[in-house]
Amino acid sequence: MKTLKKILVVFLVCFVFGAVGQPVLSFEKINLNTATVEQLTQLNGVGPVMAERIVEFRQGRAFSSVDDLTQVQGIGEKTLDKLRDQVMVETLKQ
Repeated sequence: MKTLKKILVVFLVCFVFGAVGQPVLSFEKINLNTATVEQLTQLNGVGPVMAERIVEFRQGRAFSSVDDLTQVQGIGEKTLDKLRDQVMVETLKQ
């Protein structure tokens, strides 16, 4: 019976996190060209200041690749490596 309860708890926790829509937990990548500051702060290694910088960067021009993140102040190769699996770039249609 204890095993059944543990399985049920694990299932419920997974369901709740999936329903909340946390991109990092659901393995859904965030598009750097359309993400809001709130969405960007959900990424591991990105706080509110960095999220604002990312949004400000793309106001000048869209990201053409994930590697463009290194052009954002404060993002170097180590941070890029952390973010690479969490983000993607989809070009905007005009």
